[in-house]
Amino acid sequence: MQPRNMSMSGVVDLAAVKAAQEAKAKAEQVRAESARQGGGGAVSPADLVIEVDEAGFESEVLQRSAEVPVVIDFWAEWCEPCKQLSPVLERLAVEYNGRFLLAKIDVDANQMLMQQFGVQGIPAVFAVVAGQALPLFQGAAGEAEIRETLDQLVAVAEQRFGLTGLSVDPDAEPGGAHSAPAVQAGPHDALLEAAVQALDAGDLDGAVRAYRSVLSEDPSNSEAGLGLAQAELLQRVQGADPQQVRKDAAENPADVRAQIAAADLDLVGGHVEDAFGRLIETVQRTAGEDRDTVRLRLLELFEVVGGEDPRVAAARRALARALF
Repeated sequence: MQPRNMSMSGVVDLAAVKAAQEAKAKAEQVRAESARQGGGGAVSPADLVIEVDEAGFESEVLQRSAEVPVVIDFWAEWCEPCKQLSPVLERLAVEYNGRFLLAKIDVDANQMLMQQFGVQGIPAVFAVVAGQALPLFQGAAGEAEIRETLDQLVAVAEQRFGLTGLSVDPDAEPGGAHSAPAVQAGPHDALLEAAVQALDAGDLDGAVRAYRSVLSEDPSNSEAGLGLAQAELLQRVQGADPQQVRKDAAENPADVRAQIAAADLDLVGGHVEDAFGRLIETVQRTAGEDRDTVRLRLLELFEVVGGEDPRVAAARRALARALF
């Protein structure tokens, strides 16, 4: 399986938002199935560091990442910096007590995995969270820097995906680590997959139709709701002339449509605070139907970014002040 990158930098990458939402839904299914089957038992500290090869990558990394963030240490026997870094990672895996799982991959024996992750040199450290891959750091790193990176990783895993890690029992027998249970396909999985494929192919109309079909039968489906908001956003900016849109907004600060169009462009470009701030200021300048139109568009953009994002929380408070 080809890993997809997910950034923790704070810039809105719509592809990453889509992938994260898909992964979060699958992770929730896995945890529910594990609980139903009586899974989730404690593991031994020895099980927090595992050797992984290409044959076991699916079960030991991708499936396990629905339960716990998996940190991947790409190393080789001949690599002297690896011999300094690996023991630190192994010690921290035990110290963090199940907040992440450390998977060690020998690049000499697993060239395909090295290529899939785009590893250019070692040591290289990546993570997989709910099936999504992201780079952490490459080359030598001090322990303070490593701890800071790991703290950020486990915080994102918990806040964005609800992954709180593994339960660890010092008295448990080694070998207790288990693969995540298989999850049965949901009633709308085929239609959701068709929508994702349409998005990837640039067929925005097809993606919108597929997501709306799911929502017509399951209005609370969060994956379809986010997908529809994203697809409609991309539809709105498709074919737009960015320079003209921004010129119109600058010259007509009271024009609701001009400000909404510019906010859409801001968000697609990753300028989250600019998009939110523009619409909040427009709410302050308008009244009646115009104000409601702007407010509703702002709520749609909140959905695209995600309610757990601190920028959304801050913008919600600013919107409340503007309205009341």
